[in-house]
Amino acid sequence: MMVKLFVGGFPLEITELELVQWVSPYGTVVTIKIVRDKKTRICKGYAFLEMESRQDAEQAMEALDGTTFLGRDMRVNIVEEQPEPVKTNYYKVSKPSGFIKPKRPRKI
Repeated sequence: MMVKLFVGGFPLEITELELVQWVSPYGTVVTIKIVRDKKTRICKGYAFLEMESRQDAEQAMEALDGTTFLGRDMRVNIVEEQPEPVKTNYYKVSKPSGFIKPKRPRKI
């Protein structure tokens, strides 16, 4: 079961490869997604990594959270997956035919 890690606080010019090399001594990194601005494509300073197991993710978090990387204080946390919300079927209730909304009197 893969576990997602949040990694934040790193320099904006970091590459995916550098980030993976920093985390990989503590476990196998399966995927990485550095979050970037949609228009400018500039890094926002945080990323999400998927680790192969919970043990790998916990090792990486314990070893790296609060450390300094390229002169920046890093945050590393496990992202707890939120359960899917239960979908309920809501039906639109229409107003009875011929219903006229009363007008409010104007203030003078």
